[in-house]
Amino acid sequence: MKRLKKAVFRVFSLTLILVMTLILGACGNKEGGATEAVSEKETEKAKEEVTLRIGSLKGPTTMGLVNLMKWSEKGETEGKYSFTMETQADVIAAGVISGDLDIALVPANLAAVLYKKTEGKVKVLYINTMGVLECVTGDESIKSIKDLAGKTVLSTGQGTTPEYVLKYLLKGYGVTDCNVEFKSEATEIASILKEDPKKIAILPQPFATVAQVQNDAVKKAFSLTDAWDQLDVDSELITGVTIVRSEILEKYPDAVDQFMKEAVKSAGRGKTDEDATAELIAEYGIIEKAPIAKKALPECNIVTISGSEMKRIVSGYLQVLFDQDPKSVGGAMPQEDFYFSN
Repeated sequence: MKRLKKAVFRVFSLTLILVMTLILGACGNKEGGATEAVSEKETEKAKEEVTLRIGSLKGPTTMGLVNLMKWSEKGETEGKYSFTMETQADVIAAGVISGDLDIALVPANLAAVLYKKTEGKVKVLYINTMGVLECVTGDESIKSIKDLAGKTVLSTGQGTTPEYVLKYLLKGYGVTDCNVEFKSEATEIASILKEDPKKIAILPQPFATVAQVQNDAVKKAFSLTDAWDQLDVDSELITGVTIVRSEILEKYPDAVDQFMKEAVKSAGRGKTDEDATAELIAEYGIIEKAPIAKKALPECNIVTISGSEMKRIVSGYLQVLFDQDPKSVGGAMPQEDFYFSN
């Protein structure tokens, strides 16, 4: 009888142990599954909450973004963004190199320079602005690039698009004695023309329009885009591109994709609602008055060209600059991984 009781007790004990083991195992599996689910949720949440830091220059590149800036300010965007606007391209470049900026709207040649400096750690997302450079002056004798011979010309953008484009065009048209005097800001040149309209300046839009509004004697003499096209080279004149740090693109591809979609929408709004966009351009201090901004907006050549077409245009433009002066694009042409293909 005692043996029977012991046997029963042992069976009961083993059964209890087996049941407890199964229960604990099940709990463990549930906890693991819950942990995995929480981990996935946290990853998704991290993606959702990333704030892309965007830097742009005061001018046409930022004009294409003003609607997005306002939507973001009001919490009406899918993505999260912080915006910085500067007057100097080297400040934006420093932010990209240091990692303080994730996305930047910069002159096309500067994008190539940054690609070289960061050892290929930036990519071009899209072209944001085509040619916007114009020669403005009250000197009626100036009608083409050739007429700049023996003249002093004011310009912005030393080391970026305006300098290299003007240098290329002067050489292409055989002008060897034009003196180019660089100023730090386009607004400074506009102020000089306001006081002395006989001065000659190369200005990007919208500041070329500002200069003409401030003094009726100042007129558009010619477009540098037209002068470029008349040289009959297999390339197009562009001004700005939008770049992203490769690290950001790899970590947050969905966030970058969302930014591109909303940037396209913002640029499009500038064409469908010029009044509202002009008001924002004035609000953000790019141009002082909305009526002037509205007048300049159609001249600013704001675009959002991506993919293979972007690659064709950018590579052709950079090749022209490289052939003229390799250092203008960082000393070497960018490789295939410079161009983002979505």
